[in-house]
Amino acid sequence: MQQAKELPACPVETTLMLIGDKWKVLILRDLMPGTKRFGALKKSIGSVSQKVLTAQLRDMEDKGLVHRQVYAEVPPRVEYSLTDLGKSLKPILDAMWTWGEGYKAQSNQPAESS
Repeated sequence: MQQAKELPACPVETTLMLIGDKWKVLILRDLMPGTKRFGALKKSIGSVSQKVLTAQLRDMEDKGLVHRQVYAEVPPRVEYSLTDLGKSLKPILDAMWTWGEGYKAQSNQPAESS
């Protein structure tokens, strides 16, 4: 995890540094209900490439948001889940969901369920 001295002074900037990427927010959304294997996570997110998803998961793991569990099986099984720190972002995702629903309603766009 990064040291406090490296974090921006602004708390909003700190949050954006951690989850400001589209894929990271979608990873959080899809891991919020529980643990997923890499293939299931890639499928649920959609058009993300394997390389980008791997890089995003590694970064989130380094920052303490995601836990990676490797099982000693053949072939190896890897599962991803949110840490308590990752789960603590749920109110932010809920607020984004609510805001997005309101925006879609205002724009007369049909709301999607995720």
